[in-house]
Amino acid sequence: MILSLRQVKKYFPVRSGIFLQTTGWIRALEEIDLDIEEDKTIGVVGESGCGKTTLGKVVARILRPTSGKVEFLGEDVTGRVSKDVERKFRRNIQMVFQDPFNSLDPRMTIGEILSEPLEAHRVFSSKKEQDNYVKELLVKVGLYPEYLSRYPHEFSGGQRQRIAIARAIALTPKIVVCDEPTSALDVSVQNQIINLLQQIKTEYKISYLFISHNLDVVYHMSDKLFVMYLGNVVESGESREVFENPLHPYTRALMNSTPSWDPNQKRLQTVKLLGEPPNPINPPKGCPFSTRCTIRIERCDKEKPQLVGDEKHKVACILSEV
Repeated sequence: MILSLRQVKKYFPVRSGIFLQTTGWIRALEEIDLDIEEDKTIGVVGESGCGKTTLGKVVARILRPTSGKVEFLGEDVTGRVSKDVERKFRRNIQMVFQDPFNSLDPRMTIGEILSEPLEAHRVFSSKKEQDNYVKELLVKVGLYPEYLSRYPHEFSGGQRQRIAIARAIALTPKIVVCDEPTSALDVSVQNQIINLLQQIKTEYKISYLFISHNLDVVYHMSDKLFVMYLGNVVESGESREVFENPLHPYTRALMNSTPSWDPNQKRLQTVKLLGEPPNPINPPKGCPFSTRCTIRIERCDKEKPQLVGDEKHKVACILSEV
């Protein structure tokens, strides 16, 4: 096991008044359990604001959890750690952000951007070896070595995302967190980036935490699937099993909302997704989905269901117990 999260919560304070006093908490993550194994891809889906990006940032230690435990290669990295552990973690957990333009420093050339992590971790003893490696990185992601002297604004969105991917794999990490890596790109470019990520996974044996709204992409990319709603994992399991047999009403609503490429294929709209998600500062007392679920029962408004089942398929729904 590379990385494990146990009962991880992440709350953000809501501040108001002249003295910015804390008046409440945004409950971004609620008791998340997650295991990332070697050479596996975990897909994370859900509406905007469900906590997907927060989860990715907790995994990458950009954010520290409010409570719970994070283990990296069997070592507790929840709070402060030694410099050696921090360096080891940073080298092995990298992130590809949603917007490649904002994630690349506009004042640095592509060569400087790709060289920075190599210099920080002192990977090469000579400048020549480092420069040759950087050129190989660009070729690997489908770009030309002569691009090294250019700046991010001189590239298209797809090219910038390729550069971001090259930077993420420069240190040959064990895990790459992909936060909506294709959402800002054209469909044709999206396919190229997805194919590139799959090639890199095969070559480097990298594990992905793949966050996306695109269910088709997640279906083809992921080995395991996590469905999130209002900071909670409401369904999880093997990707194919969850897609072919969704148990939670929210998961079924997501699946039904995805258009099919076949115009003759009809989908049964058994569950409709109505309204907006509740305020994460004051979530429902019972099931987090109860305010939008059209098939809820009285218990749903009072009891919060736990994620139950086996490793193949888990669901947090009272109706699955009835």
